[in-house]
Amino acid sequence: MGHHGVRAAEACGHRDGSGWQRRQHDAEVSTVSTITVTVNGKAHTSTVEPRTLLVHYLREHLNLTGTHIGCDTSQCGACVVHVDGKSIKACTVLAVQVDGASVTTIEGLAPAGELHPLQEGFWECHGLQCGYCTPGMIMAAADLLQQNPNPSDDEVRHGLEGNLCRCTGYHNIVRAVQYAAAKMRGDEVTA
Repeated sequence: MGHHGVRAAEACGHRDGSGWQRRQHDAEVSTVSTITVTVNGKAHTSTVEPRTLLVHYLREHLNLTGTHIGCDTSQCGACVVHVDGKSIKACTVLAVQVDGASVTTIEGLAPAGELHPLQEGFWECHGLQCGYCTPGMIMAAADLLQQNPNPSDDEVRHGLEGNLCRCTGYHNIVRAVQYAAAKMRGDEVTA
């Protein structure tokens, strides 16, 4: 410990600096955490800083860039994923909070090479333009349809309230969700 460190330790009442060194060691020890998260059906064990947001963990550690960062303040919904089957905004949750949980991102919504009915609906009904909000919209809509397989247009709008789109005006998004709901129920669908 340098000359100034000894003075700081003595000022805190620790002549030998042990209290200060112990706090410094504790801070160093707590700068990383090991988490195990099942993402899209695959277990991942990673070392992360405790302050790492789930959205950054997914994008930077796992290279799952379908989960978008729109606002980082829980306003836009571009980062919606499912944690243990429920929609959450990944910019509001720390990665360490999902340790042991199951996370589904837009990449894991449908089997590889296939479109989920919601993805198909957004395509067929022109529910996307720039596409930035689309992953979050689809994940929020998937949660809605899990809870209510036959929603009214108003229920779709209410279910997507936390998701913002600057392009579409929402009409085609509602149509896309209704298309998917019908398809998932086995009804005849038309775009």
